[in-house]
Amino acid sequence: MFCNQCEQTSKGTGCTIQGVCGKTHDAAVLQDLLVYSLKGISILAIEAREHGKIYDDLDYFTTKALFSTLTNVNFDPAQLAELVKQAVQKRESLKAEIISSRGKANSSDDTVLFTLGSTVGQMIEQGEKFGIKADVSNNSDIQSLHQILTFGVKGLSAYAYHALILGKKDDAVFDFIYKALASTRDPGLSAEELVGLVLECGRINLRAMELLDAANTETYGHPVPTKVPIGVRKGKAILVSGHDLKDLEQILKQTEGKGIYVYTHGEMLPAHGYPRLKKYPHFYGHYGTAWQNQQKEFATFPGAILMTTNCIQKPLQQYEANIFTSGPVGWPGVTHIGSVDFSSVVDKALAMPGFSEDREDKCVTVGFARNAVMSVAGKVVDAVKRGHIKHFFLVGGCDGAKPGRSYYTEFVEKTPKNTMVLTLACGKFRFFDKDLGEIDGIPRLLDVGQCNDAYSAVKIAQALSETFKVEINDLPLSLILSWYEQKALAILLSLLYLGVRNIRIGPSLPAFITPNVLKVLVEKFNITPIKTADEDLESILN
Repeated sequence: MFCNQCEQTSKGTGCTIQGVCGKTHDAAVLQDLLVYSLKGISILAIEAREHGKIYDDLDYFTTKALFSTLTNVNFDPAQLAELVKQAVQKRESLKAEIISSRGKANSSDDTVLFTLGSTVGQMIEQGEKFGIKADVSNNSDIQSLHQILTFGVKGLSAYAYHALILGKKDDAVFDFIYKALASTRDPGLSAEELVGLVLECGRINLRAMELLDAANTETYGHPVPTKVPIGVRKGKAILVSGHDLKDLEQILKQTEGKGIYVYTHGEMLPAHGYPRLKKYPHFYGHYGTAWQNQQKEFATFPGAILMTTNCIQKPLQQYEANIFTSGPVGWPGVTHIGSVDFSSVVDKALAMPGFSEDREDKCVTVGFARNAVMSVAGKVVDAVKRGHIKHFFLVGGCDGAKPGRSYYTEFVEKTPKNTMVLTLACGKFRFFDKDLGEIDGIPRLLDVGQCNDAYSAVKIAQALSETFKVEINDLPLSLILSWYEQKALAILLSLLYLGVRNIRIGPSLPAFITPNVLKVLVEKFNITPIKTADEDLESILN
């Protein structure tokens, strides 16, 4: 195996024996084979779409399959092997459909032609040959751009998947997904053309996030500021982690009147701000703190746990019987639920002891998405004009277990009292419960939501730009990003597409970016690696 798609990759170059995330060799190479198969599908899908043939089931499969290859999503070789089989079956069906429509379907690319092995062992051997090092180019910079594009499309597909399951779709998003994957098989594309595709990925990802924002807010209402207890109530319990609001809603519906309290964990915390989820009286609070404590938190939770989508670590083996997964998520030995029937999770929760007594801790406030922030825009503008707010920081992104992420806690704690901090995604769990005080009645720390809510942060920045009649890069606004996986990369590409400059990123730069590609990013966008909190604050504010 060779995997360099996440921030914590081994030695800063790539995992070659087992993923630092816990992904095994077999899972890694089957993911490679799955992506390879999806590139073949993409080549054919482009031809089919030229003949006016759009297949919704293929679009859904493609996004779900790509999503399953993100960091910390699916570790189960059996599930991955099944996805590869389905991909090749869909590829062959697509060939037949094209030919029946008088198309050619005669691509000579191996992704379109290869014959899948009949056993999982044979598929693993094929995956070892078709990994990211088996590129159509020998040029390291071209390979780097291929990886940026592939990983960006993976992140884009995650947002498109979430929007799709709530009924929101734009065919232009899928046009690009197929175009991007197919382009990595074209040895004739120049570095300049690939850079253009990378920025186009940012543009299309922005559209996917817009669709997801519309899907969430039209289904559940616009988030409102909401205090969420970090505590528990006596009784049976289910913990829902991840990102999928639809699965959370189903859990809430299926536990009504059963004496079970439902808690959020990780990126599900912002769900408490949605009005149509808040209505459930047994939707109580948030359990757990930082992402890196996940295993400990799972081991001490006396109820059932549902993991939706990613932001996960491999759980404690002895606790796996109490954990369930849904969507693209999978672990060996963990029950996967492939429908909206969560009765097995409910039954497990009823069979477990639950919490023996109430336990109260502090509260945190969520729900400062774009509508909520814009509702106090007048106060914000007035505070800026009065000199009460001197600067805005957007400190967001992914969390991870690799050392160096304490920087973000220290940075937020050291921000001056006349500055405001907006945050989103799981990186905020390093500091989400800090009391930074208020400015003119507005909390200094505003939780915008999940990484899935990055569109809200973009709209807030654009609204500030319009209000103060300056370009985004001229605002007293600094972006301090922590990255870990491919959704964060897709968001970064969207920011670059928008022309945002001077982004600070850490804890380390991506291993898949070569020095020459990095030079282009620095020269064009002034992307800067983080230093220390003190150094960066002094540089920004002085």
